[in-house]
Amino acid sequence: MKKDHFDVPVDRRETSSMKWERYKDRDILPMWVADTDFTTAPVITEALQARVAHGVFGYTQRPAELNGVMTERLRRLYGWETDEQWFVWLPGLVSGLHLSCRTVASPVTLTPDTIYPPFRSAPTLSGGQHLGIPMVQQQGRWLIDFSALEAAITAQTRLLLFCNPHNPGGTVYRRAELEQLAEICARHDLLICSDEIHCDMILEPGVEHIPLASLGPDIAARTITLMAPSKTFNIAGLGSSVAIIPDQALRNRFRKVRRGIVPDVNLLGYTAALAAYKDGDDWHQQQLKYLRSNRDYLLAEINRIPGLRLAHFDATYLAWIDIRDAELDDPVTFFESAGVGMSPGKDFGDDNFMRLNFGCPRSTLEEAVRRLRQALTD
Repeated sequence: MKKDHFDVPVDRRETSSMKWERYKDRDILPMWVADTDFTTAPVITEALQARVAHGVFGYTQRPAELNGVMTERLRRLYGWETDEQWFVWLPGLVSGLHLSCRTVASPVTLTPDTIYPPFRSAPTLSGGQHLGIPMVQQQGRWLIDFSALEAAITAQTRLLLFCNPHNPGGTVYRRAELEQLAEICARHDLLICSDEIHCDMILEPGVEHIPLASLGPDIAARTITLMAPSKTFNIAGLGSSVAIIPDQALRNRFRKVRRGIVPDVNLLGYTAALAAYKDGDDWHQQQLKYLRSNRDYLLAEINRIPGLRLAHFDATYLAWIDIRDAELDDPVTFFESAGVGMSPGKDFGDDNFMRLNFGCPRSTLEEAVRRLRQALTD
């Protein structure tokens, strides 16, 4: 693979790309929804091409070796010993959030108050209530306020929706923080749905992802862990993810709620997931190196632009930019007029921020920074 692989722009126009269609025929760089503009690992493309060449696309089932590949991967990367029976494959992580809410049927579900939007909608669409828990910023890291969490728990609270690495903000929770969370949940008999979709997107050297359920048997028994290859390998459009549920009774309820409503992963989604987890690590390490360089560039440049601030962050390719000092009446319109399309912070619960996707060639990122600087200095 050429060293400049990730520098090569890919024309995604006229490909039914959600990301690029939003600003069709407008001079706005799409840097909002969380997919990257990189071609995926060649081993994935080759596996898909071979499967398509077969020419028959009937009903399918999970490849026999996929669960074994997954258990080996979790052991190798995180030291987490899992059982193949724990895995429930799904056509997307968001469906896992909704299924978790329906499985637990918590009258009140707790979530961080600044969070990926489906965390707030899933509890209410499942017939319950959503209650946001404040987050605190410690040396740039956004964390759940554990005191506020504990104070919010009542007899009506049975479920916590958790996100690690956190989206937005890119925080990776450390072991002591996870242990504190596990202790609170055990003491109050809470179940947890832990969204860990960005677990492979750690940019900070020396920082490691620790699956919440890997801490011990008690927390494992009360946790539904959600993971997927989609962010890691840029295959979100192929629709594959997995719920890891160690407790058999909880897993059975989850499967029952899912039955007849949420379909299986499609043929090409399974094909891509297997190829990614078996043979995609070399490509992924190159991607991480490139994204780390993009992050460091963005940290330096954003903090030179009047009105914008960006705290150092550990993970994801999603920068959580503080725009308070810019004092903008309509941030979305302002930045789109400048030619940069970002995700508005209000969608995540805080309109003092904008989220910028830097999973793109450096040339695109440099142009976005140039446009932002021009808009805020003219």
